[in-house]
Amino acid sequence: MPKIFSYSFTIPAEAIDENGHVNNVAYVQWMQDVATMHSDAQGCTRERYHQLGSSWFVRSHHVEYLRPAFAGDVIEVKTWVSNMKRTRSLRRYRFANLTSGEVLARAETDWVYVNAENGRMRSIDAEVAGAFELVPGEEEP
Repeated sequence: MPKIFSYSFTIPAEAIDENGHVNNVAYVQWMQDVATMHSDAQGCTRERYHQLGSSWFVRSHHVEYLRPAFAGDVIEVKTWVSNMKRTRSLRRYRFANLTSGEVLARAETDWVYVNAENGRMRSIDAEVAGAFELVPGEEEP
């Protein structure tokens, strides 16, 4: 089980805004997408969460944009789980341009584990908590 999940892709033209670079909303979408991919890779699929009667809700996103990205750039998104508390988990992300090696953005999402039926917080199932090796600390690995 990889404690750091990595996904690379080419930035599509649809992600570009009127300023000529990747729109900030695209980064948030990619954060959600790569978090789901990492969870799936760990066996915590949408179907498994459904069986457990649980889901994740976003409590907050924080994104620090460092450099612009453009259509056609190949970028790598790395994500890892930084902590896992009783009902919450902090996930971090790093976006980098694979050609230049420059870090484009750093981000984090504070996720809340909930009962899928009523949306109320609940304790993270041991199976889910055990599926992710934590990478603690403020800095990316």
